[in-house]
Amino acid sequence: MSAKRDYYEVLEVTREASGVDIKRAYRKMAMQYHPDRNPGDDAAEERFKECAEAFEVLSDDQKRQLYDQFGHEGPRGAGFQGFTGTDEIFAHFGDLFGDLFGNLGFSGGGGRRRGGPQRGADLKLEYEIPFLEAVEGSEREINVPRRIECETCTGTGAEPGTSPTKCRECQGHGQVVHSQGFFRVQTTCPRCRGRGEIIESPCKTCSGSGSVQRESKLSVKIPAGVDDGQTLRIPNAGQAGAAGGPPGNLYVVLRVEPDPRFERHEYDIVSEIDISMFQATLGTKVAIPTLEGEAELEIDPGTQPGTILTRRGQGIPVLETRGRSRGDHHIRVNVSVPKKLNAEQEDKLRALAEELGQTVAAKKKGLFDTLLGR
Repeated sequence: MSAKRDYYEVLEVTREASGVDIKRAYRKMAMQYHPDRNPGDDAAEERFKECAEAFEVLSDDQKRQLYDQFGHEGPRGAGFQGFTGTDEIFAHFGDLFGDLFGNLGFSGGGGRRRGGPQRGADLKLEYEIPFLEAVEGSEREINVPRRIECETCTGTGAEPGTSPTKCRECQGHGQVVHSQGFFRVQTTCPRCRGRGEIIESPCKTCSGSGSVQRESKLSVKIPAGVDDGQTLRIPNAGQAGAAGGPPGNLYVVLRVEPDPRFERHEYDIVSEIDISMFQATLGTKVAIPTLEGEAELEIDPGTQPGTILTRRGQGIPVLETRGRSRGDHHIRVNVSVPKKLNAEQEDKLRALAEELGQTVAAKKKGLFDTLLGR
């Protein structure tokens, strides 16, 4: 299997191209490689699918950011798997293909009746997950209120035992043509409203719409390493299509709860530890929180305040490599100084300071020293 080409190369645009430039380039490519313009040409069909995949990613700010940062693995890790066939492309970009090919007689997306089978609307919801779940990844079952295909009529809109009948007004085309002098005007059929079919006995469950409102349980896979604001695309989990059309997609925007122990910087994490001046001077071992639980960290003698100690490869899994690579864990060392010492402790420290040749403030005299004339 050949490696995927760069999406910008596929659409022949620069990495700085605007959304308008990308859409314009895709229109040109889709027109060139459309299956109806290249019947029986497998190479053209592959180019058509390749262009659609590139446009799907680069026309979406979230997917484009993931792609720019991680390459093809970025959108894939967030749930985008590309398109399996031209029918899926036409369903996904129905409106766009209508603009492109509606007046050219092509069958693709634009040749379908506007009132016929239509792709369902996309859904978008926000979902909050704990910090460590974003790090480790998980599989969650979520409830999604959406319109789904009516089970009673299996999406036809007709009462069981009956079927929609061909519209006599438009002969099932969904469009009627009116002649006005030298001009022929094509409009949506007023009787069937573009469906091409008439439902004489509407389904009582869905009132003829073919879909009903339900709360669905969906299993969502959260990749390890996702960050706050990243979006997962779940194909065909949106609203049901109209008149037997395919469902839309579900977009889950992840909201990651902060963890007071860690700061996240892309795939690195930063935490802090507090040690005493004696531990910093003489060295010690301390317990620290990590992404895997508690671990022991060795502090070398003479460690200075603000020192950053790094545990390589102990940060957050990099989304691009699906867990085979991780960021780092940086630990900032804070050194605390005792605010109050007893007389004996202070004398010992003064003696040490004098031995090291360091100048310190004079010892404050207390009332007892004053009475004894010290």
